[in-house]
Amino acid sequence: MAIQLTENAAEHVKKMLGSRPQSLGLRLGTKKSGCTGFAYQVDYADEISDQDRVFESNGVKVVVDNESLPLLDGMTIDFVTTNILNQGFDFINPNIKEMCGCGESFNV
Repeated sequence: MAIQLTENAAEHVKKMLGSRPQSLGLRLGTKKSGCTGFAYQVDYADEISDQDRVFESNGVKVVVDNESLPLLDGMTIDFVTTNILNQGFDFINPNIKEMCGCGESFNV
């Protein structure tokens, strides 16, 4: 099981973490949402519990709760900039079987 960050994503996360010295890494999870079932949750990982798995990718710790891990296993996260006003994470998840039309939710 693994979660990976591209170099672009890792550099962006490192910048974000630089302003929050108490954060240990990037927290990634899922929640039930949208028309197809699940949505991604991205936050700072200020603590790590025994219910979490920790992956290291390009120098960044990625913390995933055990419940979300089967939905995210094998995923790569990129950070893309299409123009000065449009940038964000791109989730490349091999487990997705269906996405809603707006791209906000997914099903496995």
